[in-house]
Amino acid sequence: MFTKIKFLPCILLLLFTSTAAHAQNAKTFSISSPDKQINVVVEAGKKLQWQVNLNGKTVVAPSEASMKLAGKQSFGEDMVIQSSRIDDVDTRFEAHFYKKKTVKEQYQQLTINLKGDYGVIFRAYNDGVAYRFFSTKKDGFTVVSENANFNFDKDYKTFIPYVNDLRAPGDAYISSFEALYDEHQLSGFLKDSLAFLPLLVDLENGVKAAVIEAHLENYPGMMIRKGTSAYGLKGAFAPYPLKYKAGGHNMLNQIVTERADYIAKVKGTTAFPWRGLIISKQDQELLNNDMIQKLAAPNRIKDVSWIKPGKVAWDWWNNWNISNVDFRAGINTETYKYYIDFAVANNLEYIIMDEGWSNSVDLQQINPKIEVEEIVRYAKSKNIGVILWASWRAVDADMEAAFAKYSKMGVKGFKIDFLDRDDQVMTNSTYQIAAAGAKYKLLIDLHGVFKPEGLQRTYPNVINYEGVKGLENSKWADGNDVPRYDLTIPFIRMLAGPMDYTPGAMRNANKANYRAINDNPMSQGTRAHQVAMFVIYEAPLQMLADNPTAYYKEQETTTFISKVPTVFDETVALAGEVAEYVALARRDGQTWHVGAMTNWNARTLEIDLSFLPGGDYEAEIFEDGINADREATDYKIRKIKVSKADKIKAQLSTGGGWAARIYPVKK
Repeated sequence: MFTKIKFLPCILLLLFTSTAAHAQNAKTFSISSPDKQINVVVEAGKKLQWQVNLNGKTVVAPSEASMKLAGKQSFGEDMVIQSSRIDDVDTRFEAHFYKKKTVKEQYQQLTINLKGDYGVIFRAYNDGVAYRFFSTKKDGFTVVSENANFNFDKDYKTFIPYVNDLRAPGDAYISSFEALYDEHQLSGFLKDSLAFLPLLVDLENGVKAAVIEAHLENYPGMMIRKGTSAYGLKGAFAPYPLKYKAGGHNMLNQIVTERADYIAKVKGTTAFPWRGLIISKQDQELLNNDMIQKLAAPNRIKDVSWIKPGKVAWDWWNNWNISNVDFRAGINTETYKYYIDFAVANNLEYIIMDEGWSNSVDLQQINPKIEVEEIVRYAKSKNIGVILWASWRAVDADMEAAFAKYSKMGVKGFKIDFLDRDDQVMTNSTYQIAAAGAKYKLLIDLHGVFKPEGLQRTYPNVINYEGVKGLENSKWADGNDVPRYDLTIPFIRMLAGPMDYTPGAMRNANKANYRAINDNPMSQGTRAHQVAMFVIYEAPLQMLADNPTAYYKEQETTTFISKVPTVFDETVALAGEVAEYVALARRDGQTWHVGAMTNWNARTLEIDLSFLPGGDYEAEIFEDGINADREATDYKIRKIKVSKADKIKAQLSTGGGWAARIYPVKK
């Protein structure tokens, strides 16, 4: 790690560092991003207010930030400043299992220490801003509420993922965190509704602002509701859960039946979550943003050599519908050995055994039709890892014993499902699961979960997250405009971190021919659209959703997918417009993988190869066939010679895609 901290000149610093008595008169502070384009103005007095400008344009108008504690104390109100300082920070850190090898972290930071054993930190980056409260109290205390506001100066268009899950009617804080984006003005934010993060505001003329949070350790996640100002957004936090009952899908949810009149109980010395904005001047900048990584707590696993990213043969989406075999397909030993053999044949690293291998709420009760230990032994003999599905209820009830047992057996990880909350108990549980997983050298893939918030940097064995309305919804949701959603999430949801969308459908359909089918599901959009997802969607543990029989029948497609890595050394955003189209390139060693997708609008994109180093290259291109608008499975593979001077015309059909593997020509 290389760190450079530059302090402001002494005379200027004295303006921001003073005794408590003098500081009461110096209530306005200003910091700027290293490139001087973003400015944060903080007013600390009766109220704590912050505002953000980009090149003189208002991004966030004055907005209050405070926390109310039990015992009538507040953070961010009636402030008495004891000291303050402004630091310039320039550093880099190694990123594990990510879209690039290293992350550059450069910002200007304001720290204000306040009477009452607390303070607040503001940061200005070139790509956004963030703030967090911190406490230096010796004793624990209770947070009754938090007041987090994002006031905008105009009625801008917004992309809003509303909480609309019905798993626990009457409790707005129970959610699978999966939703299409409602696109409407800030003034139209639905009254008495909640949305989850990230949430994107279009500030016009290409400028966007995404509301985010990071480092939710032992504190509830922030949802968003309509603010008190005309065009404002306001944080909403789940009250602390006191009592529960089983409920929801297959009784797998832990439904909260009683909540407290506070949101968190915390230790005395505490750094609270970051609240912030990612700010882009053009949409494609959102495709290669590292803000959540930068705000996360650093890696806590000393040895990460055992953590292996990779691709996974998945059973649940395709309903175990393999064919041309001489055994009955299903949740049994023979079927999983077939999946293992498929993984070997196609250079995949893992298989997953989804719901059904055990009792859903007791991981010690194994389905008598299946020999888990034999499957793990067989997989190990083939150098394939086995990942087990588990409900959060089952893991929470028996985590230590279950992790110890299955780790000793040789299982490589757990896909943990149906968390469906982000109150303090649940966010804290994700850190406990991550730590226990690391102890037993288990990968963790969190499903039915809130968006990533940096845990994947802190515990790199947390290798993937759901929190996205993924391909599984194609099994039952007829009316959704999936290609538009597919072209929205790279700019919004993916800002938070990896997403287990589970691509790879082999039954592809155009808008007229698509229909929801549970047992042999299809996807909206073309085959090339699905293939491009393996490049575009960040997922260190990436599923192949369809069944092995389908992939064997489509070996050309399967082989192309199998060559796409799941983590990369470098990422370059090439082009993009939220909800319309996307194109980006990712480097693995000397090989580049390029992906492009469009919504239901056919279009031509120019792929500028100037990101390539000098030299001669060959590009293997997977693209929509000439009839893909009629038959979505139609594709073409071709090879061409290219160099960094070239620009390729990518023809994308309606709901289409384009992918390329570009590698140096051997001489």
